[in-house]
Amino acid sequence: MTLKLYNSSKSFAILSFLILCITVFSANGQSKNGSITGTVKTSDGSPAAAVSVSLKEVNRGSITNDAGLFTIKGVKEGSYTLLISYVGLEPQSKTVLVTAGQSSVVDFTLIETSGKLAEVVVTGTKSVNKKPVSVGKIDITPMDLPQSVAVINSTVIAEQQVNKLSDAIKNVNGVSLGTTRGTTSETFFARGYNLGANNIMKNGARSNSGVIPEASALESIEVLKGSSALLYGNVTAGAVINMVTKQPKFNFGGEVSMRTGSYDFYKPTLDVYGPISKKVAFRVIGTYENSKSFRHSVESKRIYVNPSILYKISDKTDLLVQGDYLDADLTPDFGLGSLADTALATSIDRSSFFNTPWAYNKAKQATANATLNHQFNEKWKLNAQVAYQNFDRNYFSTERIQAKSNGDWARNLTRTKTNENYYTTQLNLNGSVKTGKVEHKLLLGADAEKYMNNTYGFKKFPTAYDQINILDPSKYSWRTDMPSTSDSIRNAIPTNRFGIFVQDLISISEKIKVLAGLRWSYIDSPVPTIYNLTNGTDAKNTTIKYKSDKAFSPRLGVVYQPSKNTSVFASYSNNFVPNTSGTDIYQGSLDPSTIDQYEVGIKNDFLQGRLSVNLTAYKIINNNLVQTARYDKEGKENFDTNLKEFSGQTTSDGIELDINGTITKGLNFLAGYSYTYMRYTKTPDTKGSYVEGERLVSVPSHTANGTVFYTFSNSTLKGLKVGVSGFYTGERNAGWNNTKGQTQKNRLIPVSGFTTFDLSLGYTFKKFSVLGKVSNITDELNYYVHENYSVNPIAPRQFMATVAYKF
Repeated sequence: MTLKLYNSSKSFAILSFLILCITVFSANGQSKNGSITGTVKTSDGSPAAAVSVSLKEVNRGSITNDAGLFTIKGVKEGSYTLLISYVGLEPQSKTVLVTAGQSSVVDFTLIETSGKLAEVVVTGTKSVNKKPVSVGKIDITPMDLPQSVAVINSTVIAEQQVNKLSDAIKNVNGVSLGTTRGTTSETFFARGYNLGANNIMKNGARSNSGVIPEASALESIEVLKGSSALLYGNVTAGAVINMVTKQPKFNFGGEVSMRTGSYDFYKPTLDVYGPISKKVAFRVIGTYENSKSFRHSVESKRIYVNPSILYKISDKTDLLVQGDYLDADLTPDFGLGSLADTALATSIDRSSFFNTPWAYNKAKQATANATLNHQFNEKWKLNAQVAYQNFDRNYFSTERIQAKSNGDWARNLTRTKTNENYYTTQLNLNGSVKTGKVEHKLLLGADAEKYMNNTYGFKKFPTAYDQINILDPSKYSWRTDMPSTSDSIRNAIPTNRFGIFVQDLISISEKIKVLAGLRWSYIDSPVPTIYNLTNGTDAKNTTIKYKSDKAFSPRLGVVYQPSKNTSVFASYSNNFVPNTSGTDIYQGSLDPSTIDQYEVGIKNDFLQGRLSVNLTAYKIINNNLVQTARYDKEGKENFDTNLKEFSGQTTSDGIELDINGTITKGLNFLAGYSYTYMRYTKTPDTKGSYVEGERLVSVPSHTANGTVFYTFSNSTLKGLKVGVSGFYTGERNAGWNNTKGQTQKNRLIPVSGFTTFDLSLGYTFKKFSVLGKVSNITDELNYYVHENYSVNPIAPRQFMATVAYKF
């Protein structure tokens, strides 16, 4: 089936607007000024990215890109002093003569090696608005991008002693942590939308979200808010999260550390990097984690290794090969549960545990990634990537703590086993061209994915296990034996994806830029095959039909920069989400839902880039919400929930404030606030439809975060580090959203907001360091709730410390 996701009038309006912008403003590009271009490299020949380059005589400057290239445009004719500077290193300068209508070339070679450069704070990295993010696939600074971007860097990851992805993501306003069945993985909500596996990336390749990611190898975490459909295809609205792992270095070094904490938490980590030859460098990171929990009988064991090799094939070409392996064994934990489906069982002590003693969730994940970067010249470069991921999960546990009002709960068992294989490849070509006086920064790309999901069924075993009472555990005797199970069938579900896209950042003048792009996506879902593991036969699944979707995803944004430190933007984008659950009333597959996103904002840098303050407002509209069909194909009232129709709409409005900076030496801070209003806005007045105006479950209205760390540098207290962090999650609803005509009075369960504070204290002496943290110092009690049966308390006050030695 073919679907065009935006009508011709909309696409014509977008194209007309783009042409109008180019026509009206192209005259602004006329100038008799000259320009300065050049490269900055380290002493070992590596490009020096994010270096601050400025002209001493005038208020003009630039930041080098990932290839070490910089350009300063619109410079009047004359002689100037060109400066490059770093925090912690001596600045360099050269004299340059600028001629009208020409480009002067000036190159710099730093005294420091690439390894030394990585150890200092570069001026350009102080402003999050001035450094491009890899998740954007193009060398565009966030200041030029009509979209909100957040980056959690290595400093924050280290200072907050991040162990899980959620530990870092709570620093990103507008993105909140949800929970999954049994807390076996983490799920996030951004701008009202659940970020599933399609929205989580590792080094730019899609990553399975069925296991909690390992944070010990993370260099940074990039969050591209809003729509990213043009770059990544059928991602849900809200945001894309990209985990960037640490890379090899050409100087030998590393770190060995031991992290320990409350509830028998132990985590040794080894990180070693260095050169193999002048052109080849390596890095290996390994860690082992063993921990118990404030929850009785809950344990976690994890083994992780992350090797990588960087090969500098030439000055213009490099190949990075990365891989990792994670073996995670976690006790499934459904928390405290609910009573009579309407109230959380909060009267129960938060350490209480109601699963069986043998319940397990065993996950193994292996990935391999090869990335080739080639710089053709100053204007064109190529990025090519191939990646593979295998995910294996073996799960056996009780399910869904939904007790009666008196506390009685009939424990049932669930046995699942999955094996998933991802094959992905992508090609991105970046280039700069001119049409007259108008400059274009182009991104042309293509990507393809092959995904095979194997799910297993089991020979019949008694799912009804026993009955206990969660309010009075002594009321019944608990079973402790584990029933035997064996595989019976394997259901192989394939999915193929392909997409091509083009994006153009048009610099109409120094102050006005237009970003326009279009993607075409194709998703192919062949009929699954069922393998009978008992008799060795196989057959196609006759209950599922072949399905394919084709769609266009446009994007248009305008950026106005009244000064080099201020950017005002507005943008529109469209993406689609396949609907794989249910059919239409004629048993046909459902078309994807289309989602329109509108965003406006202002980005500011103050104090010479030491302080960034960004404000964004957005509206996201899902015009094709799938709901149970009102009538069947014969026109009779429908009671089959598998029959669906497009008969609703959701709208998400919100604002986000980001504050980030290093105002003075040693003082790092990060803060933010968000408001999200996600609700049903159009639904039919029929039984089974959602209630208009009702907020969607699991989405907090308000979130806020703030972190301040200060490292003393005077002789008396030199090396002492003090930090405090606060995180707020606002009120939200658990349970399920209400539907018209339901028999139950109210399916929503209100959950109050909560704030936690962490206090950190550390000391560094030469190559040794120690950092301690007391988290949730006020011992706040609240819950993450999945629907109404996985009610998991937040961790109480606890302690954690890391001792490390760098070599």
